[in-house]
Amino acid sequence: MNDKELLKDTLAIVLAGGKGERLYPLTRDRAKPAVPFGGMYRIIDFTLSNCLNSGLRKIVVLTQYKSISLGRHLNLAWNIFNYQLGEFIISIPPQQRVGDYWYEGTADAVYQNIYTLDEVKPRFVLILSGDHVYTMDYREMLKYHVRKRADVTVGCVEVDRSEGRRMGIVEIDGTGRMTAFIEKPKIPKTIPGKKDKSLASMGVYVFNTETLVREVIRDKKAANSSHDFGKDVIPRMFKRDEVYGYSVSSYWRDVGTVDAYYRSNMDLLESHCTLDLNAPDWPIRTHMEQLPAAKVINGSRRQHGAIVDSILSPGCVIRGATVKHSILCYGVRVDEGSVVEDCVLLGKVEVGKRCYLKNTIIDKRVRVPDGHKIGSDRNHDLRNFTVTESGIVVVPKDCKI
Repeated sequence: MNDKELLKDTLAIVLAGGKGERLYPLTRDRAKPAVPFGGMYRIIDFTLSNCLNSGLRKIVVLTQYKSISLGRHLNLAWNIFNYQLGEFIISIPPQQRVGDYWYEGTADAVYQNIYTLDEVKPRFVLILSGDHVYTMDYREMLKYHVRKRADVTVGCVEVDRSEGRRMGIVEIDGTGRMTAFIEKPKIPKTIPGKKDKSLASMGVYVFNTETLVREVIRDKKAANSSHDFGKDVIPRMFKRDEVYGYSVSSYWRDVGTVDAYYRSNMDLLESHCTLDLNAPDWPIRTHMEQLPAAKVINGSRRQHGAIVDSILSPGCVIRGATVKHSILCYGVRVDEGSVVEDCVLLGKVEVGKRCYLKNTIIDKRVRVPDGHKIGSDRNHDLRNFTVTESGIVVVPKDCKI
């Protein structure tokens, strides 16, 4: 089977319906995949760009929780496929086709859309998460799956052992076959020869379609199942089916918590970051408002604007202020005498004069008054905003300070 045939016979299903409770308040008004990231993007743009760059042209996005923002973004940024050529990207909320309930887990979301599989009739189904930040050529994983004659192949990535407690940890033998799968173990098993690393599931799966349908039906009938691929389906399968692990060495982050989201944004500012947003052969697609180029100008008192190790998006204006090691999304304005350091400012945030912001995420359309400080007085921040365990302050969208 050549690449063209393989891609034509594959349907990508992007799971984008989770509440994202650990990303609150960034998910107060939007689904987790719709949360802005890296200045210009939404989190889901990375998964969808991987599909596009891999040559996949049949994509279904399963939505559910507060999906208006996500749906709008899909229409504006991803309405690019030609249905007459067999290409499409469609968004499917819960249809109550099989019962009077919403999607009750990742496996149940697919179970409720067996009708779609019957309509498209793919040979393979690529299951993806819409809330991870990474780059990956799915063609290589698909070819590996065919070569191994697997029933399901699980994408795997090395992670620090300390992070393994919140992930599905995988063990594979010398042939690549899975020998163990433990969801969120208290003591993650390490990779042989690497005592500080564990092998984690990426939430990327390639199924033979017949296998997928059989397993989600079986899972639906199972007692006490949470109807999740990682918690229920894969742990049952690897003992009796041909389940293989496919290791990936590229950048991958689960940005499911505010701290992880913040760290992943900060990664983009490091010279050694392997997530290259400038790669000409792997562009990340998105939608952006029509805005002018970013501008850095002197203040009224000839105070110089200074930018150090930061990302500025279109429409930003820095007037006599200092921005250090920070990411500014579109339309952000920072006025003279202010200092913004180690921060992520989302769309159209306005920072007044003589402000000081440190270790702070500010959601859209917030105005920080003149002279205000955030991130320097923990007690003040705890009284007024959300503060994470690591001390990152989060100011919610449209907050009146």
